Amino acid sequence: MEYAAFVFAIFGLLAYLQSASLKNRVDALERTLGKMKGTEQHTRLASLSDAAQSYIGQRVQISLREDHQDIDIINWGNTKYGSITILDADEDWILVHIERKNKSVDKLIRLESVETISVLKD
Repeated sequence: MEYAAFVFAIFGLLAYLQSASLKNRVDALERTLGKMKGTEQHTRLASLSDAAQSYIGQRVQISLREDHQDIDIINWGNTKYGSITILDADEDWILVHIERKNKSVDKLIRLESVETISVLKD
């Protein structure tokens, strides 16, 4: 009986330490995000978000950052064989419809991975 109480006490201590560590990590992340407001990265994401929300329903050309490339956007989205239409957008994500030669695909793209968005003229 004493052994079981000791084991539960150890697990309780480990759970407490884990939650305290998580709380410290969340606080550090909140401080970092607070410092980021007003910086160039924050304003770039805000302007991309505004642009994406204003282009909903329109055909666009999207270029992604080099480390976030997507094969559908590279092969079909910005070519004469396919097109990208923005279906929905918010401050973190863009939902796009990629029309391909044989079929179409809906993709959710993280706004951090987008380099530029421009409207295609028909």
